[in-house]
Formats: sequence, structure tokens, C-alpha cells
Amino acid sequence: MYDYWCDVMSLPLKFPGRPIHAPVPYMRTDRAQAAAWRTRVDALAGDASQRIGLVWAGNPRHLFDAFRSVPLTALLPLAALAGNAWFAIQKGQGAAQLADVAGRWPLHALGDDLRDFASTAALIEGLDLVITVDTSVAHLAGALGKPVWVLLAAQPDWRWGLGCTDSVWYPSARVFRQSTLGDWSGVVAELEVALATARA
Repeated sequence: MYDYWCDVMSLPLKFPGRPIHAPVPYMRTDRAQAAAWRTRVDALAGDASQRIGLVWAGNPRHLFDAFRSVPLTALLPLAALAGNAWFAIQKGQGAAQLADVAGRWPLHALGDDLRDFASTAALIEGLDLVITVDTSVAHLAGALGKPVWVLLAAQPDWRWGLGCTDSVWYPSARVFRQSTLGDWSGVVAELEVALATARA
């Protein structure tokens, strides 16, 4: 029995202007696993002031993946920013691109050690920031309430809306959008400024 019904996808229309995110964090990590990852991250990061996780590619079987994934070499200008320790939490075929930046970007490759979402979440807990394309990691970091910067193609998935730099789903998310489909140069330039400002 019910008095009213509404299609789930129509709920935002019924509550215009209201945030639709749940209070965050609404996911928690295993404490022991998170502590172990934090110890490992700290050891690898040394005296870097910021620990950043990076995901640049999604599942290549996704119909839009050619546009939503970023070639790792396109992000190479970020390597020149001092004070950051970078952690590649990339899994799958995209991880092969690490060879393209070898010797030019000291990325700590951790993807092979991430067995499931629980271990990925535990690693994210030990990071200061996650930068990712539109993949499950963006949603995982957002659910954990961790700062996450999401890189979006000019034609994004509907969940990220249009024209905004925040997210109705995750208060800790910041969105960086392409202005031209396939061209990530503007997004990378914005990231450079944002990272420099964050450290200032």
C-alpha cells in the first residue's frame, strides 16, 4: 500500500534547487586496512605536503570511454608541480600508460594491490585528494567524503549536470570540464592553477 509514487529518476524534478546528496561520509573503511594503507602511503610520500591519487582511464568497453578517459601523457604537466606525491590507483588496461611517463613522472603505481572497492576505499582514506575521470573511484571518494576532483568530457554523463563546478551528489567533489570534446588542455591548465592554489 502507498499513497504516492514517483519514478526515481524524476525525484530531482520534484525537489528543484535542493541538494540530493546524503550526509557524508556514508561509507566507512575497515580501520586496520586503512591504517596499513596510510603507513604505506606515508612511507612512499616522504616529506611531500600533499598525497594525490590519480585515475585517468575508465573501462575501455564503456561506449563513451574514448572521450571520458584522458591519456596519461596529457596530464604530464602536473608532474612539474612541487610538493605533491602522486599515487596511481589506476586499474585495468589504462595502467599500461605508466610506461609512457616513466622517468618523467614519479607515480607510485598501486593499482595491482587494490583487490576490491574495500581496499580502494582504505587507500583513499590515506590520501589528501583524488583526481579522477568519471569512474567508480569518483563516486567512492565522494561517498567517503574525501576531496575529489572529477575530470569531465564536454559531453558528460547526466549525473554531473551541465555548467556547474560542484556536484549535487557529493559535497566534497569539484568538477573540471572540457570546453571542446576531446581537448583536455584547458582542464589540465585549470588543474595546475587549482593545485598551486591549494598548496598556497
